[in-house]
Amino acid sequence: MAQGTVQVTHTGTSRWRRRTGEYASLAAALEAAGDGDVLTVAPGTYRENLVVQRAVTLRGPEGSPGSVRIAPVDGVPLTVRASAVVQDLHVEGQDAAAPAVLVEAGTPELVDVRVMTRSAAGIEVRGGARPTVRRCTVDNPAGIGIAVVDGGGGVFEECEVVAAGQTGVAVRGGAHPRLERCRVHHTSGAGLSATGENSALEAVGCEVYEVRGSGVQVTGRGTAHLTDCDVHRTTADGITLDTDAVMTLADCRIHDIPENAVDLRSRSVLTLTRTTVRQFGRNGLSVWDPGTRVDANQCEIFDSTGDYPAVWVSDGATAVLEACRVHDVPDALFVLDRGSRADVVDSDLTQVRNTAVSVSDGATAQLDDCRIRDAATGAWFRDHGSGGTLSGCAIDGTQTGVIVTKGADPTIERCAVTSPSEAGFYVSAGGRGSFLNCRVTDSGGYGFHVIDGCRATLRKCRTERCTRGGYEFADGGPGAPEGGAAIVEDCTSDESAGLRPMVAHESAVQPTTQSTGLLGAIPGQRITEQEPFVAPAPESDKPARTSTAVLGELDALVGLESVKREVRALTDMIEVGRRRQQAGLKAASVRRHLVFTGSPGTGKTTVARLYGEILASLGVLEKGHLVEVSRVDLVGEHIGSTAIRTQEAFDRARGGVLFIDEAYALSPEDSGRDFGREAIDTLVKLMEDHREAVVVIVAGYTAEMERFLSVNPGVASRFSRVITFGDYGPEELLRIVEQQADEHEYRLGPGTGEALLKYFGEIPKGPAFGNGRTARQTFEAMVERHAGRVAQLAEPSTEDLSLLYPEDLPELP
Repeated sequence: MAQGTVQVTHTGTSRWRRRTGEYASLAAALEAAGDGDVLTVAPGTYRENLVVQRAVTLRGPEGSPGSVRIAPVDGVPLTVRASAVVQDLHVEGQDAAAPAVLVEAGTPELVDVRVMTRSAAGIEVRGGARPTVRRCTVDNPAGIGIAVVDGGGGVFEECEVVAAGQTGVAVRGGAHPRLERCRVHHTSGAGLSATGENSALEAVGCEVYEVRGSGVQVTGRGTAHLTDCDVHRTTADGITLDTDAVMTLADCRIHDIPENAVDLRSRSVLTLTRTTVRQFGRNGLSVWDPGTRVDANQCEIFDSTGDYPAVWVSDGATAVLEACRVHDVPDALFVLDRGSRADVVDSDLTQVRNTAVSVSDGATAQLDDCRIRDAATGAWFRDHGSGGTLSGCAIDGTQTGVIVTKGADPTIERCAVTSPSEAGFYVSAGGRGSFLNCRVTDSGGYGFHVIDGCRATLRKCRTERCTRGGYEFADGGPGAPEGGAAIVEDCTSDESAGLRPMVAHESAVQPTTQSTGLLGAIPGQRITEQEPFVAPAPESDKPARTSTAVLGELDALVGLESVKREVRALTDMIEVGRRRQQAGLKAASVRRHLVFTGSPGTGKTTVARLYGEILASLGVLEKGHLVEVSRVDLVGEHIGSTAIRTQEAFDRARGGVLFIDEAYALSPEDSGRDFGREAIDTLVKLMEDHREAVVVIVAGYTAEMERFLSVNPGVASRFSRVITFGDYGPEELLRIVEQQADEHEYRLGPGTGEALLKYFGEIPKGPAFGNGRTARQTFEAMVERHAGRVAQLAEPSTEDLSLLYPEDLPELP
């Protein structure tokens, strides 16, 4: 067969009628061919615009793929309007206003066709056409790779769009193609797109990558169904849904996305099943607007490369996660704005650098039977109107288990917080919340820490082995809500036999039926580990004390001799400086900020309170009140929030003392991306700008504070001296117990003092040992055992009711 000729095999109803003819042009051969004829094209370049209108087979010679080029100067190189077979052709187009291959009707087959063109589209299917396109390749850097429009359909199997100047595969106008095992890459628009009502795209086993735009885009009531597909290495979002779009993803993999892995807006609906989302620069799932909804089942979202929440739900949208895993991310789930809702069931949120669940601006979150592990904050309900329910959740290895602030009012039930480094549950700044059947174990700080007179309700809760105490309640002064009160019912702790309600104002007490503690003690504001709780008088009613009276109280504290000397020396310097100024002499500059180092329970908070009162009595401070904070009060969850929180804490302490406990936590050794540094920088500037308004005391373990000061020379230079609080010895712990006994009208019986000395000498001094707190707990345990012993006596005497004996000592831990 000569080059440039077309051999046509004409077929009839029987073999003997078959005949062969040769034609000088493709147009002539097509004109002569009938249905069923085979047109074999000789190698060469054909500058013709072909129109196939009969059910023929048009193919290049066997064994010479790419040897036949259809390359007219303009127009559509190949138009198919019948159920023909087109195979082994190379099609080239040059018309930017027309497609290279146009399929307009029938159910044709295109097999091993390579389209290299600069056309409006590489392959376009329209109308009622339903082609089967196998192993075809489209390279069209000027336009769309494959366009299926105006009701078109068909199946594309093992096809590849190797380049597209616009969208790789575009579906619109009610079209509905199916892609199987196709690859779309190096496009300058979306990899796949479906736009318009009744437009539907189905893809199975496909891969979309190296896309300058979104990997998959569905808009304007379009739908898409992806199964076992990969979308990766895009420049924009991995998957974008907008304006009533509907999509399902099953067994898919979305990864290496610099923006949102999946972004939904304007009433779009997405269903994900067994799909993984990883290595995304912004949100893994980003869900916006009323009516927009995502349902994820058995999915995994992990390995964020940016600083954004893995799942973001806002502006009234809804997200449902069931049996999902979210891990190795900055934040796991953020729900914002009234009407927004997240429901999370039987899911794991782990390895979260900041907050696992954040609820704000009136949003709602419901978590059932979930597991939160290794996060800075387990769940944070941030502000008024924000709430929801945590039910049956396990929170382990966080800094703080649950935070409730600024009027938020969630319900937390049957949740267990294990090994938080700061607090199990923390309520402040007008937060509320109901805590039912919750448990905190092995806290490095408090179990439940409720400040600012917040109206939290605790029922049937339990704390065990909490380093600073099971329950801590403190008024927050001017910021506390009027009539605020925490209500505690049927709560227990390994620290005491029972707890009664703590209320900020007596008028707010509600009657309860549970028993009070044996001492009538409550988990109230912890003035010091060695002092019983005494409800403070309102600040305006407190009589001002002289410095001599306050120093007398300092001297009355057990032990702390070196501390007392340091405070007296500093006080003397300030007093003499004040008198020199009154005499018209220069006064030496005295930095009043201090560093307290030592173990928990050694009286650091008490001394800080007295120091503030001394400075107020000398006229150095306006009020002398104490504001105690820790990392959780200063460090925010996102950029910018830390400075605001630190400023707020500083303002509350204005005119008094800002006491930062465990200050070394602001500068952890493995800080990485940590906002503690921002708190330090803000604090240093405030100390410089308002040096006369606030005294700052930082406190913590000795070794950790030495490291903290060594890595922050700017902080170290602001403090005048370091005061070390040594551990109490057995004799001093005995004196604390004796003070407790005297205050509660008990006495130590014969031999009890010696037994206590031996007990305190042998008690393990591990991380949970609390010095003064340990002495108080020992006394409470003795009273409990005494009650169990005396209750068996028919008519106990006053001596029986008062004396504590060696057998009342608890067993060594």
